[in-house]
Amino acid sequence: MSRIIAAACTAAALLLSSNAFAQEGNVAAGEAVFKKCSACHNVDSAKHKVGPSLQGVIGRQPGVAEGFKYSKAMVDFGAGKVWDDAQLTAYLANPRGVVKGTRMAFAGLKEPKEITDVIAYLKTFTPAP
Repeated sequence: MSRIIAAACTAAALLLSSNAFAQEGNVAAGEAVFKKCSACHNVDSAKHKVGPSLQGVIGRQPGVAEGFKYSKAMVDFGAGKVWDDAQLTAYLANPRGVVKGTRMAFAGLKEPKEITDVIAYLKTFTPAP
């Protein structure tokens, strides 16, 4: 039964993502949404907090930020994947549904516009040279 629920949540997130791709995210609005994330994540440097730095997360393989100890679930999930709009949309909508066993306690962003906006904001942070 839990597999069915997880599959339904993932399918819903992917449907939401198709709507999100139809719009451009608003970076300023995404910065405001990111405040929900900033207690655990950092974007302006590679320094980790409770969660990994999200600087340069777009295009990075999940579960591999140098110097951060990820759960086995996140490392396994990340094999062969990269954080792109589709992966982030699904994950941000339902982190525990997408990565069973993730240590991330955040329940997810429920508004597709918030997800699109926060992704636009994350895209402005590339790793330091």
